[in-house]
Amino acid sequence: MALLLATQAKTDGLAQQIQASLSAKAAVWTKLIDTGGSFIVNLAVALVILLATIWAAGWAAKLARRGFGGLRHGHALDPMLQAFGASLARNLVLVVGFIAVLQQLGIRTTSILAVLGAASLAIGLALQGALANVAAGVLILLFRPFRVGERVQIGGKEGVVRSLDLFSTELLDPDNVRVTVPNGKAFGDVIVNYSRHENRRIELSFNIDYDDNVDTALALLVECATADRRVLASPAPWAKLTALGDSAQTVTLRAWVRPTDWWDARFDLTKSVKDAFTRAGLHFPYPHQVGLTREQAMAPVAAQPSEPQTRRAPSH
Repeated sequence: MALLLATQAKTDGLAQQIQASLSAKAAVWTKLIDTGGSFIVNLAVALVILLATIWAAGWAAKLARRGFGGLRHGHALDPMLQAFGASLARNLVLVVGFIAVLQQLGIRTTSILAVLGAASLAIGLALQGALANVAAGVLILLFRPFRVGERVQIGGKEGVVRSLDLFSTELLDPDNVRVTVPNGKAFGDVIVNYSRHENRRIELSFNIDYDDNVDTALALLVECATADRRVLASPAPWAKLTALGDSAQTVTLRAWVRPTDWWDARFDLTKSVKDAFTRAGLHFPYPHQVGLTREQAMAPVAAQPSEPQTRRAPSH
């Protein structure tokens, strides 16, 4: 009987241990299920926030583009300001949404921001040139030395401005070659804008012989400029004698045209003036070379008879 009771007690103890173990495992599984369910819910909410952030970023970019599009310079929209404003609005919304996603997942953003602050300092020191380009890009947008579609010369490179971002300015040169200029160099160097004003001046200089009539040449210059429909009547074409050289006298024509007509009008005026001078019998002096044989070069110069020197009485 005692043996039976002892066996029963051992069995009850083992059953209790098994039940306690099962209860602990059940509690662990319940906790895991609760934790997993909470994580899945947070993950789903974070995914919804991410999708909403992406949509909001696109919507903010469109709204910023539309808003900056209302800021007109004269009668033309400014594509550079529109693109910059849209990019800035989109990036700001993405940053805020990314922080919200991290917070929803239970990640402490304060630590991340502290790490990012320290990393940004190191990255800033390493990328001083890139940050300088960003600062220069902002200054270009503020001061507007050039706009998209204008013909400019930056750092010795000439072309039409195609785009401007935070780091560089893209030009398309007359040979249809893409030229990328860093914003730091663009803003720190001399910028020549050929399209900002409505009119642009053409200046052409021609050398004529000293035996030619200067008044005839000046009249022909004005006549050629007036005959070209691209030359503006106001300011009126200007022609003057501008220099006296060793073997030629220089006449200069100045005429005003639209910036888009400058190249063609300049070349066509050069040809029409040349043809008009030729028809009028005016001559274009050019250097002459005299060829000598070796015998001619080595031959002694013939002595010339000296003229008697006459002494002039001093005047009183």
